[in-house]
Amino acid sequence: MMRAIVLLHRWLGIAFCLLFAMWFATGIVMHFVPFPSLTEAERFAGLGPLASAGTRIAVADAVAASGIADATRVRLIQRSDGPVYVVSGPSRAGAIRASDGGDASVASSDVALAIARDHARSRGLDAGPTEIVARSDYDQWSVPNGFDRHRPLFRVALGDADGREVYVSSLTGEIVLDTTRNERTWNLVGSVLHWIYPTVLRSNWSLWDRVVWTLSLLALIAALLGSVLGLARIKPRSGLIGSPYRGWHALHHLIGLVAMVFVLSWIFSGWLSMDHGRLFSRGQWASAESSVMNASPNWTAAPSLDRQPVSPSTREIEWFAFNGTLYRRDRTALAGQTLIKAGDAPRDGPTGSLDVHEVQGLTARLAAGCGGPSVLAEDDNYPARSTVPGAPVYRSYCGDLWFDIDGADGNLLQRLDPSRRAYRWFYGALHTLDFPVLVAHPLLRDGLVVGLCSLGFLFSITGIIIGWRRLRPSFAA
Repeated sequence: MMRAIVLLHRWLGIAFCLLFAMWFATGIVMHFVPFPSLTEAERFAGLGPLASAGTRIAVADAVAASGIADATRVRLIQRSDGPVYVVSGPSRAGAIRASDGGDASVASSDVALAIARDHARSRGLDAGPTEIVARSDYDQWSVPNGFDRHRPLFRVALGDADGREVYVSSLTGEIVLDTTRNERTWNLVGSVLHWIYPTVLRSNWSLWDRVVWTLSLLALIAALLGSVLGLARIKPRSGLIGSPYRGWHALHHLIGLVAMVFVLSWIFSGWLSMDHGRLFSRGQWASAESSVMNASPNWTAAPSLDRQPVSPSTREIEWFAFNGTLYRRDRTALAGQTLIKAGDAPRDGPTGSLDVHEVQGLTARLAAGCGGPSVLAEDDNYPARSTVPGAPVYRSYCGDLWFDIDGADGNLLQRLDPSRRAYRWFYGALHTLDFPVLVAHPLLRDGLVVGLCSLGFLFSITGIIIGWRRLRPSFAA
């Protein structure tokens, strides 16, 4: 048995030592430079004020013109070519001209360039000559599945000092992604390597999922075998832990014993990052819950909301249904919004967010035994954040099932069953060290991430040297 362990660890180690070193080194980069995205603050800053002049078609007519039968949300935004309704449903999204109900998808490069320029101007970016770099379904930064409903994408270089590029959705005309030269450079030696994320592989999600899951599992087996072997080979010397090996083998053995707990937990949690429902739940809706949350609203109730005045500083209006009632959400700032409920008497007035009773009415329909929702604390062990800074997040406890609802827009932020709550610790906490006590002390957390990953990298280097020395005679022959 021990001989089999030695052989398996030796050859799996030779096969994966470079991958281990890469994962530890790129993990440090990823901790400080996340994968490029368009933050909500950047998206909202790029919106221009809604034009007050002109006649707009009714929201219900925009939904009908879109052909999206399961539409659940509609947003009104100002684009460079005029105001448009962005109609969204679980299946797809599309844009309709607010002036006449015509198709507002973007097929022209000139329109995409104008949208990108307006976005840059609204954000105060010092853009130079803009140009279309590409129009494609996938590139290195747009491979995540969240962009599927926006493909193909126009990639526009803004020509500024940061080398910023923005991506324009061909279906809605919105800016959906923002990258800078610095982000792209660091991510090439960070996330792209760490996640094994080349475009040709990641654009096929199911293939990428199987490949990375298998590689991670084999790497975990190699680490487990090494731990068993390392413990079995301990040779006490003068009351201290010693090694029967010499040279690089001894260094590999001793560093491995010191780093064993971290290496095992980090590789195990990294493997779990690719779980995708294999061992733990995915936090997705059950079918009965989906029928409640994704029920198409009665869009004929929208005219009563449209009679409410619109502030000249409004940059985005959204209509959505929550618990069978239609709402209008006027956003005037990143942290400023007005929420109007259909059917409210004028004396009731608008509010800034959903209240406890509205959320309780919905969660009671989602599951049995739900208690009254409570506002989630900032330092909760299972954190969730609203898209609007300062807006409340409500948590409803329905037995072992928890629902986190965004008080700003009624969206579900988390569905936490016991399996999902366990996953938060086995993956999130072990792999990113986002334990609440460390999150409260970011410098300590940064130091631990850098220090532990550096230790893991050093351990991997010893494995690379040992592996190379074993293989070198074969190459020389």
